Amino acid sequence: MSTESRTKQKTHVTVPDQSIKADRILAIDIGGTGLKAAIISGDGEMKSERLRVATPHPAKPGVLVDTLMELVKPLVKEKPSHISIGFPGVVRDNVILTAPNLGTEFLHGVPLAHLIAEQLGNIPVRMINDAEMQGFAAIEGRGIEMCLTLGTGAGTALFRDGELMPHLELSHHPVAKDKTYDEWIGNAAKEKIGKKRWNKRVEKVLGILSVVVNFDKLWIGGGNASHLKFDLPDNVKIVSNDAGIEGGAKLWHPRSLRETRQMPHFNTREGAH
Repeated sequence: MSTESRTKQKTHVTVPDQSIKADRILAIDIGGTGLKAAIISGDGEMKSERLRVATPHPAKPGVLVDTLMELVKPLVKEKPSHISIGFPGVVRDNVILTAPNLGTEFLHGVPLAHLIAEQLGNIPVRMINDAEMQGFAAIEGRGIEMCLTLGTGAGTALFRDGELMPHLELSHHPVAKDKTYDEWIGNAAKEKIGKKRWNKRVEKVLGILSVVVNFDKLWIGGGNASHLKFDLPDNVKIVSNDAGIEGGAKLWHPRSLRETRQMPHFNTREGAH
């Protein structure tokens, strides 16, 4: 059976064997323009070089899985213990709900994490939003911390005392007239209006988020973070572009991810309705 025909048949999340130590994690960062992968330790330390290929468009499930398998081939000669995936959209129970920069029409309801794990021998796998995975590599674990990613679109993640909060798709919320954050400060906007005007827009967005979220610290990542030229407030910092990979280690730290919230099977009781 082809990958394409299997994509929407399995939507459950398997319970990982807790006896397997997460010490060789295959971390995958899926972006609107690039797919990146590396092997990391349980502490988020890079154990291989970071590999990258262009994201296929249209990103239909079978094509996306096949491209990822080709990308990670050199990394999985020694079998990973776990897989962590950051995906640019809303993810729930390892299943894609939205994929605004890749094609929700192709990917809604697709258990991408399971399809990838199946190709690699049913390795324990977890998938969350890509801004959330990047945030895990940046946060200090104190107070309210937010991560904003500037790439193809604009992604956000929110943490309280190191714990991931429920995902809010702020990037799709209107920010100026009829424009969403994605449309106003995404890469297409930067290319259209130029870096100077784009910087002014990002500066305005930081002010809005400060008022709305009242974060103690804001971490900015993504490929376009390097184009910021204005002075950042003291509680706003730019993070390494490797953070999208390195944060994958935290997906296997139960206190960070709060398994009972992110993975409902941990909290399911037999006979409950």
